[in-house]
Amino acid sequence: MPKRLSFQLYSARNFQPWEPVVETIAALGFKEVEGFGGAEYGAKGTVFDDPAKFRALLDKHGLTMPTTHLMPLALFETDMKRVLQIGKTMGIKYFYCPYVMPEERKNTSAYWKSFGKRLNEIAKKVRDEGYGFGWHNHDFEFAKLPDGSLPIDRIFEGGPHIDWEMDLGWTIAGKQNPVKWIKKYGERITSVHVKDMNAKGDKYDQPDVGKGVGKWPEIFKALRDHSRCVTYVLEHDNPKDYKTWAKNSFNFVSKI
Repeated sequence: MPKRLSFQLYSARNFQPWEPVVETIAALGFKEVEGFGGAEYGAKGTVFDDPAKFRALLDKHGLTMPTTHLMPLALFETDMKRVLQIGKTMGIKYFYCPYVMPEERKNTSAYWKSFGKRLNEIAKKVRDEGYGFGWHNHDFEFAKLPDGSLPIDRIFEGGPHIDWEMDLGWTIAGKQNPVKWIKKYGERITSVHVKDMNAKGDKYDQPDVGKGVGKWPEIFKALRDHSRCVTYVLEHDNPKDYKTWAKNSFNFVSKI
């Protein structure tokens, strides 16, 4: 079992209020959660609407939040005061920026390299304040550019000092073998998202971890042997029943 097994609260965003959700997560055996927040998530219902109140809720149920997703990227550039206030209040150690909106993306190597440079500058500022900072992938980073390269490589080329929260499910959805990328960029990987994908190719019909196409013993061995990963975060992007999914996935991962 991974030493640190966390639950991404985004998986339960449609099952609020948060009090019974957090109670359920704790009862399943989780000790950590990963937060989410920022403008693109919507103005209400994220865990950072009232950080102090949410921290009190986690404390009540014996949970901590060492990692979080925060977006848009511009938030780190224009309102670092808010970022740091969230970090201090919640006890966060690592910030991960998880997405770039489709309308902002450009299908060129130059764009993705410049995006990596932008991430790199933010990483320096965040680390100067005592926090870690990294990028979280989806599948679009593995779509070939016109010159044959991949956005994920160009991002890391432009950002030599950014860490990586590798989403294993989205890497699979990008038709990639996660082990290959773990071996290539393992020194960047400080956290992973553990989600499974089905054989039919429906990216949002995500089965319980262990019931999809992920080769989990092989993947976890590669993470142990080739990465700096310390936090394994269970996530489902839109579960119909987050409780059953979380329970089954937690039980499966706990035995690896």
